[in-house]
Amino acid sequence: MEEAIASSLTPHFLMTLSPSVSTTQTWIWQGFPITYQAQGDRGPAVVLVHGFGASFGHWRKNIPVLAETCRVFALDLIGFGGSAKPAPGPLKPGEQAEYTFETWGQQIADFCKEIVGEPAFLVGNSVGCIAVMQAAVDRPEIAHRVALINCSLRLLHDRRRATQPWFKRVGAPILQRILKASWIGEAFFKQVAQPATVRKILLKAYGRSDAVTDELIDLLMLPAKDAGAAAVFVAFTGYSQGPLPEDLLEVLPCPAIILWGDKDPWEPIDLGRDLANFPQVQKFIPLEGVGHCPQDEAPELVNPILLDWIHAAASD
Repeated sequence: MEEAIASSLTPHFLMTLSPSVSTTQTWIWQGFPITYQAQGDRGPAVVLVHGFGASFGHWRKNIPVLAETCRVFALDLIGFGGSAKPAPGPLKPGEQAEYTFETWGQQIADFCKEIVGEPAFLVGNSVGCIAVMQAAVDRPEIAHRVALINCSLRLLHDRRRATQPWFKRVGAPILQRILKASWIGEAFFKQVAQPATVRKILLKAYGRSDAVTDELIDLLMLPAKDAGAAAVFVAFTGYSQGPLPEDLLEVLPCPAIILWGDKDPWEPIDLGRDLANFPQVQKFIPLEGVGHCPQDEAPELVNPILLDWIHAAASD
């Protein structure tokens, strides 16, 4: 059962920001405060989007390097990091929000319009890849190019279930139904959001165990204390609908590249390679010895790839 839940999440569970990057700023979206960082005063615009349970702090090793020659923005999706965590439900400004890719896509697109102010290079990790593609599909004018880093394959999606082993086909839906009981969901969340549990998850997900430091674990714990964090966790673990990556790649209005850590235990690279068959994907770049979060595990590999991609495309 632990494996089923872990597979539905990204391993960078509940990451917060790092003091090593610039000051947090706030943008009001749909009546909710949204936190983000902006660094760099020249060059192409780049927007970085974290995965489930993370925050813009997961890009702390990338922002300063990219900002040397780019205008870099990293935002916390609603429900995560320092952003508001309203009660789950159909969007009501200032009251509640649905934790779906349609919501996050709208948030990213509005952020690009209101804060970035020009078409951007959108970069996502894990479920953040789905969110940036959703934004690009919904609002093509905001996206110049898209980079997907270990894109979530959404293996627990309703439409994927028939392809999964029997214990996942049966176990995951049962667990999702159980967690919908608020007191059970909150109790389960408290058990998961423990340092020892988070360390265990990260050590499975990261190909480089030395990247799982005490400092990282400490950072991961802080947002779990926020009001509403448990409800967001339960809402997303029960979300088995919405778009699959291939749905969005099929209609993506701009070119894309894909980076993939070959030691990712939850989003296997052999399955990820199938995404390279879509005509919009210009390159599929395997990263040897790296797990699900290459931007954090191996920034020395990821940053040069992103910079080369950005500047080559910007000069076209």
